[in-house]
Amino acid sequence: MTIAFFLDRDGTLNVEKGYIRNVQDLELIPGVAQAIRCLNEAGVLAILTTNQTGAARGFYDLAHIHALNDRLQELLKQEADAHLDAVYYCPHLEKGVVPEFALDCQCRKPEPGMIQQALERFPDIDLSRSYVLGDKASDVAFGKRAGCHSVLLKTGYGQRVLEGKYQSLPEPPEFVFEDMPQAVSRILGELGLQKASLNP
Repeated sequence: MTIAFFLDRDGTLNVEKGYIRNVQDLELIPGVAQAIRCLNEAGVLAILTTNQTGAARGFYDLAHIHALNDRLQELLKQEADAHLDAVYYCPHLEKGVVPEFALDCQCRKPEPGMIQQALERFPDIDLSRSYVLGDKASDVAFGKRAGCHSVLLKTGYGQRVLEGKYQSLPEPPEFVFEDMPQAVSRILGELGLQKASLNP
């Protein structure tokens, strides 16, 4: 069975800047590329699972979301020869202004639809040994609903979530880490899968 890390994007892998309208503004959080490389080398699937309501809100189209995700992959490659094994995103928002995307779906976190999509492609994933990493309460709930370990990061909105200033945590996360590199280092170390050094 395979272990997967289901990763949020904004505030987890790249610097939180709100709705990114200029693709070149997407900037990796320091150490993230190296952390993804560690997952790659350890044989752990690195899977992007991200809510992207900018399309439903009419801020940009799907091509722009694809371009942002492509830039993310390019930066991972450039900085550490790292890669995401799969990319899933939800463009929906029930109260959106673009009819095509204004719907109540099963893929918007905290609903587990994106993880179900990943299981169709990677049926050997063991959810009970896998992790969801993100900076929002919805990421924590996403992990719990899917049967994964939940990790809240203090980057992005994470610190505000912990302080009760953004979203609300119906249940506490299993783990809290400063950032994604620290989470990867600690978890891989606990699993005995650490192949390269990362600053803790």
